[in-house]
This record gives sequence, C-alpha cells and structure tokens, in this order.
Amino acid sequence: MAVDRLERVNSLLKRVIGESVYRVLQGDDVNAVLVTVTGVNCAKNLRNATVHVSVFGEPAEQNRVLSHLVARTHDFERIVNREVRLKFTPQLRFVIDHSLEKGDHVLQLLDNLPPVAGAPVPPPAE
Repeated sequence: MAVDRLERVNSLLKRVIGESVYRVLQGDDVNAVLVTVTGVNCAKNLRNATVHVSVFGEPAEQNRVLSHLVARTHDFERIVNREVRLKFTPQLRFVIDHSLEKGDHVLQLLDNLPPVAGAPVPPPAE
C-alpha cells in the first residue's frame, strides 16, 4: 500500500473518530470536551489502528477518560465501519498522547531562560 494512501486513511480515521467522541461519550460521566484526537496510526494491513488522544487535566483524570474511551471502543469501531469504506474495520487502541504537555514544558523552559548578552530586548507585551 502506498504511503500516501495510508496517510489519507489515518487522516480520515482521525477526523471520523474526533467528530464522534462527543456522541459516544455523551451518556458517560466524563467531559468529552477535554478529549482531543491528536493522531491515528493505522497498520499497513488496515487491521489495527492506534488512536492518540490528548486529555486536558490531571493524570488521574486522564486515566479515567482513557478507561471510558477503551470501554467504548466497540462504539467507535461501529461508527468507523459505517462512515469509512474499507475492506476491514481496524481494531482501535486508544493511548494518551503527552506531546502537547511536552511542548508546553519546552516553551515554559524557553520563557525562563535568561537573556543573552548583546541580544536585542523585545518590547514588553501590552
């Protein structure tokens, strides 16, 4: 399978799953607004897909939301089967994506660096 096709399938799965998070988690006691689908990595044979999600909140809240997503995996697979035409419906596996937190941490470290001697000083933000 061409890499371009796999990227398009990943993008399509990301969009479909991202749009369905609110519908699937609607009756649960978790806030679906806290969940963002950051990426999907589908296997070359299209039988398995790893769904990377970012959850806003403390680690305990992230684990609670992840357990709800895992419990509702079958509902997400049913939606993917209905909305995406593939030979096989991939089995979904949800994992927490910490890349946004790592990016925020790097930006915080950069903000705390002391100014370099001789470098122009930016004007204060208004």
